[in-house]
Amino acid sequence: MIEIPSDLHPDLVPLAFLLGNWAGAGVSDFPGAEKCNFGQEVTFSHDGRDFLEYASHTWVLDDEGKQVRPLETETGYWRIDKDRKVEVVMARDQGVIEIWYGELADQKPQIDLVTDAVARTAASGPYSGGKRLYGYVNSDLMWVGEKATPEVELRPYMSAHLKKVVTPEEVAEMARNLEDMPDDGIAFFK
Repeated sequence: MIEIPSDLHPDLVPLAFLLGNWAGAGVSDFPGAEKCNFGQEVTFSHDGRDFLEYASHTWVLDDEGKQVRPLETETGYWRIDKDRKVEVVMARDQGVIEIWYGELADQKPQIDLVTDAVARTAASGPYSGGKRLYGYVNSDLMWVGEKATPEVELRPYMSAHLKKVVTPEEVAEMARNLEDMPDDGIAFFK
């Protein structure tokens, strides 16, 4: 069930399904990078203004679902307008700043985003843009990310299945059962 906090800015009601602390596991696979299972914690919060604050932390998991090392951290701000257009400003620990635009689907809690602008530091790896699909499916948050570099065309690179505030033991169990996750993550949304 989606709860709408009484102090949520009225413009953000369509994004209320994102609010809360989420945790789970996923898969990462991109040419030139280590293929791995990862754990993820995501928080979408608000302070009454017209945006959601976003924070995501991922880490590589071993075969038993235990944390090995940090993988990626993102922070950002999400907004939506009266026409259901979504904009996201995001910063990644790898030295990348992105502006994403997309929209909330009609009649379902699903958001399609695509990068509009990418800025990179000299230390960041090659990256030219991406797409993301977020969906609220059976009370879970699922997402798939696609990525492009100058050398690699846009392709799926990460996907995850997140549950609201789960225990570390439940995250480890999800990681042990990743065989059921489609390779590209897109099958969740079909």
